[in-house]
Amino acid sequence: MTIESTSRGAPRIRLLAILGVGFGLAVIVGNTIGAGILRSPGEIATRLPSFPLYIGVWIAGAVYAALGANALAELGTLIPRSGGQFVFARRGLGEYAGFVVGWSDWISTCGSTTTAAIVIAESFVFLFRLSDVYVRVISVAAILVVTMVQWRGMSLASSVQTATSVLKALALGILVAICLASGNLIPWRETATAHGALSLLQWATAIILSLQAVIFTYDGWSGVIYFSEEVKDPGRDIPRSMFGGLASVTVIYLFVQIALLRVVSLKEIAGHDLAAGVAAERIFGAWGDRLIRIIIIVTLLSAINAFQLMATRVSFGLGRDGLFTKSLVRVNRGGTPTMAHFASAAVAIVLATGTFNRVVALLAFFFVANYTVSFLSLFVLRRKMAGESRPYKAWGHPFTTGLALFGSLAFLAGCVATDVQNSIGALALLAVSYPAYRLVRRNTEENRPL
Repeated sequence: MTIESTSRGAPRIRLLAILGVGFGLAVIVGNTIGAGILRSPGEIATRLPSFPLYIGVWIAGAVYAALGANALAELGTLIPRSGGQFVFARRGLGEYAGFVVGWSDWISTCGSTTTAAIVIAESFVFLFRLSDVYVRVISVAAILVVTMVQWRGMSLASSVQTATSVLKALALGILVAICLASGNLIPWRETATAHGALSLLQWATAIILSLQAVIFTYDGWSGVIYFSEEVKDPGRDIPRSMFGGLASVTVIYLFVQIALLRVVSLKEIAGHDLAAGVAAERIFGAWGDRLIRIIIIVTLLSAINAFQLMATRVSFGLGRDGLFTKSLVRVNRGGTPTMAHFASAAVAIVLATGTFNRVVALLAFFFVANYTVSFLSLFVLRRKMAGESRPYKAWGHPFTTGLALFGSLAFLAGCVATDVQNSIGALALLAVSYPAYRLVRRNTEENRPL
């Protein structure tokens, strides 16, 4: 990203098409593999203490992500414009839809920064035996460190992203290899346990709440579309990055689950904040959990870096399209949209005052709601932009896109029915979106140059 001067000396923003498949893969792996894979296994094992159900929700999450990637790859290549999913919603369903998706996507991505920072902070507290009151302090500090690194410019931020994503993949690969070699349990035999009599509603609730955690954990496969106009060859590189990144993440996730359950059973990890730590402690003794915590601190910086880059692109795009204040489009000499960057960091810091599980539940609702709008947008844009070139066409559309749309609507309905408190919070935020939209539009129209 750079600034050029017009003939009158006013700044003009231009996004440079300098990114390739390597960065696309790095940002997808970096922002997908984060807090969720480290926190979710213990939570899911508590609700679904049966191997078929436990592994089934992880596979279901991968299938949902693959259907979504199939649809969004077409949208990203059809409209190669940085900013994320609001770009598609605005073009397909109008200004208000773009506003709602953009704002919820921005807040959700900032929230993802928060969850990664919370896990880093919890690791610091564990390693140095600090009081829990330091969790929020360290969370904020982690966000501020990444914020200042990215403030220097996109070149440094992209280099950090690539290096930390590679380090993260290697660390998890080593962990998987050690667990597979050291463990002696057979997951599908050892962890299949008898259940008490549960009602259909209780089973449905357990599965939906588990899917909330899994969807949050998989979310990130669309990371490259936030940088669409900065990709050298969007028609080729966006699908390759998206499908390659999702395939890599799915393989890693499933191997992590199998590897952990080679060492410890579902019953043993149920309720633990860090299932990998339980397995590492079984292998390495007292130092196992400490080694895992150190790896977490290093690798989750990759997630924070990716989330912050993406959140900045969303708020920048909203400002550029008149759906947020125009001050967010100003960039510094290093190529960072300064006000959009610091605004995103500020939201992440505010969310750090909440609890991890509550943040995850709200984010999962917004993630799926935004995907729902994007899937609808693909149906509309197939008609509106029928004559436009499509470097990638969604395979099996409209059936595959329709299946993803149906799954999204069913998930949202299930969330409202089974997780009333968090769903009310999410719906309340959506309810105030229209007056906020009218206020923003009025201000941008009043400040529009004559």
